[in-house]
Amino acid sequence: MIFSSVFFIFMFLPMTLLAYFLVPQAFKNVVILIASLIFYAWGEPVYILLMIFSIVYNYVCGLEMDYYKKRGNQKAAKLAFIMSVVVNLGILGFFKYYGFLLENINAVLPIEIPYRELALPIGISFYTFQTLSYVIDVYLDKVAVQKNIIYFGTYISMFPQLIAGPIVRYADIETQLEHRMESPAKFGDGVAWFLRGLGKKVLLANNIGMAYDAIAALPAGEMSVVSAWIGCAAYTFQIYFDFSGYSDMAIGLGKMFGFDFMQNFDYPYVSTSITEFWRRWHISLGSWFREYVYIPLGGNRVSTPKVVRNIFVVWFLTGFWHGAAWNFIFWGLYYGILLFLEKYVLKQVLERVPNAVKHIYTMIFVMIGWVLFFSPGMGSALTYIGTMFGIGAKGFIDGTSVYYLTNYLLLFIILIICSVPYTYKKFAQYSFGKRQDNYKFAAVCYILIFVLCTAYLVNATYNPFLYFRF
Repeated sequence: MIFSSVFFIFMFLPMTLLAYFLVPQAFKNVVILIASLIFYAWGEPVYILLMIFSIVYNYVCGLEMDYYKKRGNQKAAKLAFIMSVVVNLGILGFFKYYGFLLENINAVLPIEIPYRELALPIGISFYTFQTLSYVIDVYLDKVAVQKNIIYFGTYISMFPQLIAGPIVRYADIETQLEHRMESPAKFGDGVAWFLRGLGKKVLLANNIGMAYDAIAALPAGEMSVVSAWIGCAAYTFQIYFDFSGYSDMAIGLGKMFGFDFMQNFDYPYVSTSITEFWRRWHISLGSWFREYVYIPLGGNRVSTPKVVRNIFVVWFLTGFWHGAAWNFIFWGLYYGILLFLEKYVLKQVLERVPNAVKHIYTMIFVMIGWVLFFSPGMGSALTYIGTMFGIGAKGFIDGTSVYYLTNYLLLFIILIICSVPYTYKKFAQYSFGKRQDNYKFAAVCYILIFVLCTAYLVNATYNPFLYFRF
């Protein structure tokens, strides 16, 4: 089940909200937990057992750590912590990486180890990191152990952000699980967030995605330089509006149920450096790696060689987290190299050049990075990048590129306008100003988004979120 579906919008969500607001306060988390398990089991019922195991196992591990810590048995508490981390990473590794591992072993060794491709449990990368944040923080005494399994299960399985984030650390939501305030104003704010995200996904990401799909399907030798750049630009906008749209919907759904989730995107395409880009893109993932990997390794408080090591460890893991393929690993290391260069080589140069130049530099390298990300392998990635720079291209421009440039020019302009904070800032200033008529304007805009998205979804046959595959 996905947020941008007619069934979710007109059946699942209204029924869940109705049940949630009808039951007494003590049973609200029960409603969310049951709804979340149904939501998760909708597409892959067998993996609901994996979700339930994750909830129960980590709940028990948390209790064990707390029990032994209170009795001064640090060794036993540490063992419970290690077992929890090993089991969580082991499950993630088995479902996500064992095929990749055997594939590479078969490529190196003169034997063929047979293996069966496993369907990846949706959202396993996200909820595994949430679970790890809990057990790590409990072990380090940063949060109190959760003794209510309903509250804990709600945290792990909460359907608004279960499938594709944002990654919610337990420390950020601990109090909200027991004490949160619902209100008409907060509910309305949540509806606005949800509709903005729905519009991003359905009206923007899905439509520009058609241009990317068509160009990506062209044989390498039949793609011009301009076509390659148009395809890359299309994906650049598609993944942003697709993923940020999901995150906005998740934040909106959370607000409807009284929760406050962290913002996951902050207009990353206005960045003037790669460093700034990663402060604005997938903020919850960056925060997780900084909190649980980079800082424990010493962060930037250690010697320069160790700081460099820490950067590359984090970015290797960031790439590998996204997928079990070499192109994802190289994508992570690619950003590790760029961030290293900005920190130690290009810092003074970037400080002297105009912001416009820095923005162009940033977007060129971000777009090249997306080629590594969307390509099925390193060979095709290098071929596509070569085409972008004239190597093996079918000329500089051809009829295909003119066709897509002409037909999608207006959409590209709209995408650019919607990618900068100025647009929404002005909309918010006008819509939520002091005059009553301004509120009417905002209401009309949101109703229009809802109607257009519904009309699109009624006829849509395929509109999954890109990050579901991670």
